[in-house]
Amino acid sequence: MNRAILITYPDKYVIEEADELAKAAGYEPSKVLTQDYLSRARFGVGAGKAEEVAKLVKETSADVVIFDSKLKTTQAYNLAELCHVEVKDREKIILEIFAKRATTSEAKLQVQLAELEYELPKAKNRVRMAKRGEQPGFFGLGKYEVDIYVRMMKKRVVVLKEKVREVENRRELFRRRRDSQKFPTLALAGYTAAGKTTLFNRLTGETKEVDAGVFTTLAPTTRAIMINGRKVLITDTVGFISNLPAYMIEAFKSTLEEVSLATAVLLLIDASQPEKKFLRSYDSSVQTLGDLQVAPSKTLVLLNKCDLTDKETIEQRKMMVGPDAIPVSSKTGYGINQLHDAIDAKLQGRDAEMKQVLAR
Repeated sequence: MNRAILITYPDKYVIEEADELAKAAGYEPSKVLTQDYLSRARFGVGAGKAEEVAKLVKETSADVVIFDSKLKTTQAYNLAELCHVEVKDREKIILEIFAKRATTSEAKLQVQLAELEYELPKAKNRVRMAKRGEQPGFFGLGKYEVDIYVRMMKKRVVVLKEKVREVENRRELFRRRRDSQKFPTLALAGYTAAGKTTLFNRLTGETKEVDAGVFTTLAPTTRAIMINGRKVLITDTVGFISNLPAYMIEAFKSTLEEVSLATAVLLLIDASQPEKKFLRSYDSSVQTLGDLQVAPSKTLVLLNKCDLTDKETIEQRKMMVGPDAIPVSSKTGYGINQLHDAIDAKLQGRDAEMKQVLAR
């Protein structure tokens, strides 16, 4: 693993998440520096903190500086020039994880598109700065004329968007064929590493790859299961994370649509997390579902990993998110029968609503 200096906010759980992201991307943070505001004009951090970062890079022989927020091109350049190593912001790290996790052709296309959408706004500045001198991590762009390089990137974006659109069209045809059979659909959603794929395996009998790290699932997988005698289709989807930029959501639109178009959404929250982290994961997931226009009435909240905590904690978690939340354990199978009954009740309620609509 490459050594990194991690710059993030002074919050225990924000630091933990930033550390997890760095490690998932292949970096080992040797030192962590924190600051309340990561939007200072020149370096993202204050000049004194930037000097401290440069000193630590030298002392630890770090290979990279990871900045747990969005950086402007000039800020990344200034910090890299001071530290003499590459500087990567939060979005770049997430993209690197996506690239490592992408295994299907669909996921790889989505990642390539997101990477270009990330690079395109920075292209002109990158070329201009590369011409100013040797710069770590700026891809040797000095040999390109600015307009030619930007035109090339824009053309590549158009090509990739067309390929992604073809994938979306195929997925839409699949959905129509699926809908014509009138099977209700479930989507597994939740913060990354909440245990969605483990629950998917539990419910379907599949053996999809499970990893304790973030973003194990990038491409959706759909299987048929039986819920109290009714055939239901269930889909495992990409995990949520705080501060995911709009262009990444757009790139993974076809994946996330499985959530917004589902008959019901199973929202998994890791109940074994400390209270503050639990609430942060829950609030971020609810906000993302809102952004995807998923009605709260379609959502079943599952308190997963209850085998890693006690009954008192579970009851406290239910008070935080609602008394209808269902304690489950994807690993042991605890609560699965109750989950089946809750899904069945949700689908019966939906059937009743549809009958009322058709009767009008």
